[in-house]
Amino acid sequence: MHGAQRNSLRLLQWMMAASLALPIALFVIASTISYNSTRDIADREIQRTLDVAHEHALKVFETIDRSLSELNEVVRGLPDEVIRAREPALHPRLKRLADSLPQLKSAWIFDADGKALVNSLASPPPELGFADRDYFYVHVDQSIGSFIGTPLTPRPPYQGARFFGVSRRRDSDDGRFIGVIQASVLPEYFESFYARIGSDPGSFFAMGRTDGVMLAHFPRLDRDLRLDPSGPVGREIAAHPAQGLMTIAWPSDGIERRIGYRRVAEYPIYVSAGLETSAIRARWYATIGQHLVFGIPATALLFLLLAFAFRRTQNLQAEAAKRREAEEALKHSQRLEALGQLTGGVAHDFNNLLTVIRASVDLLNRPQLTEERRQRYITAIADAVARAARLTSQLLAFARRQTLKPEVFDVGERIQSLHDMLATLLGPAIEIKMRLPADPCLVNADASQFETALINMATNARDAMQGKGRISFTVEAAASVPGSHIAGDLGFVAVTVADTGVGIPAARLGRVFEPFFTTKQVGHGTGLGLSQVFGFARQSGGEVTVASEVGQGSSFSLFLPRVPAELLPRRQAPDTAPAAGSGMSVLLVEDNIELANFAADGLTELGYSITLVDNAADALAELVVDADRFDVVFSDVVMPGMTGLDLARAIRDRSIGVPVVLTTGYSQALSQEGNLGFELVQKPYSIEELSQVLHRAARLRRVRDGAAE
Repeated sequence: MHGAQRNSLRLLQWMMAASLALPIALFVIASTISYNSTRDIADREIQRTLDVAHEHALKVFETIDRSLSELNEVVRGLPDEVIRAREPALHPRLKRLADSLPQLKSAWIFDADGKALVNSLASPPPELGFADRDYFYVHVDQSIGSFIGTPLTPRPPYQGARFFGVSRRRDSDDGRFIGVIQASVLPEYFESFYARIGSDPGSFFAMGRTDGVMLAHFPRLDRDLRLDPSGPVGREIAAHPAQGLMTIAWPSDGIERRIGYRRVAEYPIYVSAGLETSAIRARWYATIGQHLVFGIPATALLFLLLAFAFRRTQNLQAEAAKRREAEEALKHSQRLEALGQLTGGVAHDFNNLLTVIRASVDLLNRPQLTEERRQRYITAIADAVARAARLTSQLLAFARRQTLKPEVFDVGERIQSLHDMLATLLGPAIEIKMRLPADPCLVNADASQFETALINMATNARDAMQGKGRISFTVEAAASVPGSHIAGDLGFVAVTVADTGVGIPAARLGRVFEPFFTTKQVGHGTGLGLSQVFGFARQSGGEVTVASEVGQGSSFSLFLPRVPAELLPRRQAPDTAPAAGSGMSVLLVEDNIELANFAADGLTELGYSITLVDNAADALAELVVDADRFDVVFSDVVMPGMTGLDLARAIRDRSIGVPVVLTTGYSQALSQEGNLGFELVQKPYSIEELSQVLHRAARLRRVRDGAAE
């Protein structure tokens, strides 16, 4: 009970822990899945934005390339003097080109010395040299096609925003370098475009050359930036030069970002788009927060309910413990009441028996006693002793401490043989009806205890009918015991004793098998009759049940395990061993000196040779010294130190060939283990009964010895 209560509390504790651990584990798993999902969504958004930025950059540079090609066609084959002469007409054309393309700040045509022949900003252009600009000098020695320069600041007197140049070489018909055509591109044009498409928090864009020079950047920078090709970004691009996706701390500000990059067609340009990882995490936090809004209250509510259940269970168990204490106190009171009933009932019966014995002894001591009266007094003493033995047997049977002598017998046949005795016991006013099966119903039980149980049930039925009515005895096979988990391989034999008495109130049905429970007045019954039935049934591996209704009588059913027919022993002639000792040597082991002297004197008068010891250890020593001088060992079971059962085992284990006969009136070991194959004489016993058992044991030894020879 206490173990089950501890287990229930432990289960609730585990459930409380699980109510927290399981949601936390699920939350961790869901969070991981949600984070991966959020990052995947962010990656797809970055890729879509990068597609837009890449398409925009490609169109811008293709448009600039076409414009430079058109300008080159306009001045192709014209000497510088002709171009200067036509400058008033070419200036408006370059200005219209620059005004039509918002990405352009200006358009220029330079001679071989780096001086402007025509531009879109001023007419005529100032006499300034631009040969030191990268968009010019890269073309002097070789033809490299379109060149994209680094961000520059306008040279006075020109003003305005910073720019980077996109330029082409001017060649003569024979391939000589004669100048450069250049367009000044505004980085802020790209940055404004990025600001429009990157409205999400943490958005990022960049456009740079393959050597790491940044041309445009969003968020905007207040300084020039050139990425180290050997740095993290450079290494990532070198590993995947066409395109890629990376998580990296951006060198300009150290902010960690998720960045996608792609090269713009054949141009030495990369465009990038990305999101700050903190912005991605913020999206994830928002998603998780929605789960927590519902999850935390639900988890807290479940935990509180389990905590309440735990506290409630603790309180209930505490109340149950108090109730058990009260029940124990009540049971103790009931035991005291039972002892009082035992004192009245058993003491009354024993005093009656002792009175008979004492009166018979006194009468036997009178002089001039006739033989007839002497024999009558001796018979009265013997009958009183037998009744006392039955009373103690009932006590032991209920306590399941009675040493049973199981044997296989037919229940129907045994009950039929008791018919006449039951008729005498129940009286002429009781009608007896028996319904017995045609086929044998065999059980393996103590036949004497079975008869006692049957008589007790019959007597109980007679008293319930106040000596008048009908009692039915029914024997039948049963597959199981109703309302019980006890199982038998071949089922059970049910013996039912039903009466037409007053019945038993429902409130008392649960107590009818309690020890000393009786509805009779003090001194008129011990309350051990049905208790003996209960103890005998349980010790025999069976059960006893009761069904009753007030005014309709009662029905008691004794269930005993059924055994197969082949176990029924063959009928043998009764044992007619002589009572005389014929010089047989007996090692008598008994710690009670009065009982030992009684047995020794009785056996000696019958011609036995007796060696008396008062403990098992001395008996074993006698056998070890010379076992051949003894024909049989007769030992009490209950003795201090080594018991008689221990002595019998020791004799068997040492292969001492002397048979052992045990005797006891009570032994817990024998009630649990049986007699282990040794002969047993139940106390109280007569000298004649003991002599027959000793002779039978000695005869079996002689048979075994003869077979061994």
